Amino acid sequence: MAVGWPVELVDGDVRLRPLRRRDGDAWMRLRAENVGWLEPWDATSPEPVRGPRPTFGQFVRALAAQARDGQALPFAVEHERALVGQLTVSAIQYGSLRSAAIGYWVSRHVAGRGITPTAVALATDHCFGALGLHRVEVNIRPENGPSLRVVEKLGFRDEGLRERYLHIQGRWRDHRTFALTTEDVPEGLVARWHRRRAHA
Repeated sequence: MAVGWPVELVDGDVRLRPLRRRDGDAWMRLRAENVGWLEPWDATSPEPVRGPRPTFGQFVRALAAQARDGQALPFAVEHERALVGQLTVSAIQYGSLRSAAIGYWVSRHVAGRGITPTAVALATDHCFGALGLHRVEVNIRPENGPSLRVVEKLGFRDEGLRERYLHIQGRWRDHRTFALTTEDVPEGLVARWHRRRAHA
C-alpha cells in the first residue's frame, strides 16, 4: 500500500476522500452539467483512441492501481458531503526530486467559494507531511482564469511558461507552472490559506 493511501483529508466542510466506483452516477452527471466549463482544459490524446472508452469503473480501478503503486492519489472533492469535483496528485517521485503535480476540477456551481483552494491546500500539506515530498506543482493554461486565481490565492510561485506542454483539444498547449516547496510554507498551506482568507 502506498504511503498516505487510502486517506481522507478534511478542513471545515471540504473533504478529500478516495474516488470510488459508486461515485459514477454523480461524477458523470457533474461532468455532463459542466461540459462547457471543463472541456476547454481537459487533456486529450495526440493519437487516435481506438476501441471502446473505459467505463467509470475501469477509470477508477486504474487510478486505484496507481495509488497502490505510490504513483498517484485520486481524490473525490466533497463540499457539505456532496461530490463537487476531483483532485488528483500525480507524477509522484521520490529520490533526489521528491515532487508531485496536482490537477483538479470542480463544478461551476461551487466555483469561487474557496473549495478548490482548500482542497489544493489539503493535498499539498499531505504531500509535504505524510508523503515527505519537497515540491508540489500545478500546471495551468494561461487562459484559465479560475485556476490561475486558485494558485494566486494560495501563494504558489510562478515558475514560468512551458511551451506546448500538454495536448488539449487537438493541439499542444502552453502552460504556466506554479510551485511550492516545503521551505515556502513551514506553517502548512492550510494554515496560510486560513490566515489569508481572514485578512482578505
